[in-house]
Amino acid sequence: MKRTLKTYTLQVVSGLFLLLAACTSEFEEMNIDPNNPTQISPALLLPFAIQTTADRYWGHSTRYERLNIDAAMCWVQHLSRNIYINAEGDNYEIPLTIASSTWQRMYNDALINFEKILELSAPDAPYANPNYEAVGLIMKSFAFAYLTDVFGPIPYSDALKGTAETAINAPAYDGMETIYAGMLADLALANEKIRIGRDAISGDILFQGDMLRWKKFANSLALRLANRQRAQAPAASEAILKKIFSDPASYPVFTSQEDFAQLHHVDVIGSRNKMFDVFSTRSDWNISSTLIDALLQYEDERITIFAEPLADGSYRGLPNGLTDAAANEIDASRIGLYYMRPEAPSILMTSTEVRFIRAEAALAGILSEDPEALFAEAIASSFAQYGLEMPVDYPSRLGALSMESLMTQKWISLFGQGVEAWTEMRRTGLPKLPPPHPDATFVNEGVLPTRIEYPVSEYSLNRSNLDGGISKLGGPDTMRTPLWWSK
Repeated sequence: MKRTLKTYTLQVVSGLFLLLAACTSEFEEMNIDPNNPTQISPALLLPFAIQTTADRYWGHSTRYERLNIDAAMCWVQHLSRNIYINAEGDNYEIPLTIASSTWQRMYNDALINFEKILELSAPDAPYANPNYEAVGLIMKSFAFAYLTDVFGPIPYSDALKGTAETAINAPAYDGMETIYAGMLADLALANEKIRIGRDAISGDILFQGDMLRWKKFANSLALRLANRQRAQAPAASEAILKKIFSDPASYPVFTSQEDFAQLHHVDVIGSRNKMFDVFSTRSDWNISSTLIDALLQYEDERITIFAEPLADGSYRGLPNGLTDAAANEIDASRIGLYYMRPEAPSILMTSTEVRFIRAEAALAGILSEDPEALFAEAIASSFAQYGLEMPVDYPSRLGALSMESLMTQKWISLFGQGVEAWTEMRRTGLPKLPPPHPDATFVNEGVLPTRIEYPVSEYSLNRSNLDGGISKLGGPDTMRTPLWWSK
């Protein structure tokens, strides 16, 4: 199990910390070099960890590692592939490297850094600061949510203890119900710890040290997780939804286009939006006919953002799962220019999503509010995100409000956040995808993937604990075993 220690605990930021021990305290004090600190600070760890998390969630640029772009955005039929269809996701087949890179980078480059930030900023620690603690808790919850919603049961309680006093080098797997309870508890704690106007932090590339926005992120993310687990933990979930929505003073959430969680980019190599890095150099993707048809049906102006028109000014989508030969015979719309900008943001969570969660809670009778009014507000927020104004009659174009119409609009609003749209589709089964095109060739028995399989490294390095994780999964390690919150 020697490599397991490295996998879960050692790789923080290369080259930043090799702590040297001196023979005496006096000698140590005499030999401090202010230009080469012996103790790394949270401010140095935070940017790299946030960047890694955003890149993996939104769209990493390395080929065969792009879960969001190559797999999830195609699986939910926002995008379709016109080449390499059998190798890179569109027909539900993905390379093993998507699982291994997602697992390793989120544990090694994101989670271990957030855990180190918590250690360094705890009371009596070298950089004691409750705001750093809160940020560490929030981002740790976001990263763990990403992993468990992709794989299912994962190492959680023991995952980051390889350098603890009692080191755990072969971490056990926790069930998703345990992980969700832990994440929700951490987010509640983060909300309590935040000190607005005090204890400034540095290195915050997400909110530039604005702790009110971090507080909103903590509570908005808690809403996402509570809503997601509602079928399996209804009492706890409904209590969280009611508590947060009923007390905005204590539990502020995202309410505007200005305060939601998005990582802004600049047009500098290494700092560009990863979708730009991919889409601007390759033309392998089109907009899916499923999304184009829905937008045309509703006469939805968001089509001008998501898709490029054809030469005649019309829009046409490409069906998913076609063979390369069949796909090349269709002239279909490319991705819209909004996402072809190097400075386009990487989005982690929006105020639009919060509004859809609120509308769903009202539709379910959890909140005594008007679900139709909340539904209209959520759609209007999605339009506003792109500088558009929702037509007054747009909600009437959708027919009577139902769970299906609500989730269809949420699916549209999550364009770009393919993993999130895939998770919501797995949770609810909505919107229902159209029958496959006659020339489509889907694998995975034609089943929309319910998860991705554990990386091969876990079979060789942590097999006994992996077997326990598969037992908690409740089915075989395949892309057809449903996850806890969808059962």
